[in-house]
Amino acid sequence: MSSIAENKYTFYGVFAILLWSSVTAFIRDLSELFSPIAGAAMMYSISAIFLMCVMGVPKIKNYPKPYLLIGGGLFVAYEICLALSLGMANDRSQAMEMSIINYLWPALTILLSVLISPKKVNILVYPSILIAFAGVGWCIAGDQGLSIDTLSGNIADNPITYLMAFSAAIIWAVYCVVTKRISNGKNAIVLFFAATATTLWIKYFFSNEPSIEFTASSSFILVIAGISIGAGYAFWNQAVIGGNIILLGTLSYFTPVFSTLFASVYLSLTLSGTFWQGVALVTLGSLICFIVTREKPEKVVATA
Repeated sequence: MSSIAENKYTFYGVFAILLWSSVTAFIRDLSELFSPIAGAAMMYSISAIFLMCVMGVPKIKNYPKPYLLIGGGLFVAYEICLALSLGMANDRSQAMEMSIINYLWPALTILLSVLISPKKVNILVYPSILIAFAGVGWCIAGDQGLSIDTLSGNIADNPITYLMAFSAAIIWAVYCVVTKRISNGKNAIVLFFAATATTLWIKYFFSNEPSIEFTASSSFILVIAGISIGAGYAFWNQAVIGGNIILLGTLSYFTPVFSTLFASVYLSLTLSGTFWQGVALVTLGSLICFIVTREKPEKVVATA
């Protein structure tokens, strides 16, 4: 792939990161306006319809079977874990913790990428990733101070949501690394969104959640959320197929900053200084990781 094409796909990834900054706020708001499962099901349905209008109705036979089965399964599992961890959090503040846990996936993506890469990697990449992990732990611990007892106590308050958030981070990291290898340049994001929506609707009909009631404001938010998130993933799926995955994974560390800013305003949250310190640690880890993993340009040696 030419450098121009790779730069184009990398730009898609950057734009997707900006769109993703609204995910936490929108999903949490929809879970309160409707319910965790119903809100997510409707949002992904709108995203799927939007993507079909933009990218066309996909034909299953055009995609490699391993990509559909493995990539699709990972995608659906990730989206459900993320949406329900945010929607089923005890309150908006805890939903922010779920969001930060989800943002462990860039660190895990870089870790997986360097582990399977034949190229020699700077040893400093590992402590930089640990800094990002420490930042996430700092956000969860809050003003109580970072310790095993504090973390375990907070997680025990709502273990299912924490488990889903951690699972989402791992699943998406695997998806990012695997998709580039098995997609054969194809983009099945429309099918993946449709599969996610279908799975959530099935789960909703077998759940005890209340019936869906619409208002003008909730319908407007639902449409905006569906289009924004659908567009973000469409760009990102292109990015992981042809972009610089290590660079994008590093840049993704900045998503918690934009996401936290957007969510704090949108959801009317006042976050503690400790939480912002944790976000700063995540950002610091990303900056160090970018510096130690970026490729140096090859020197051109002139011969007489």
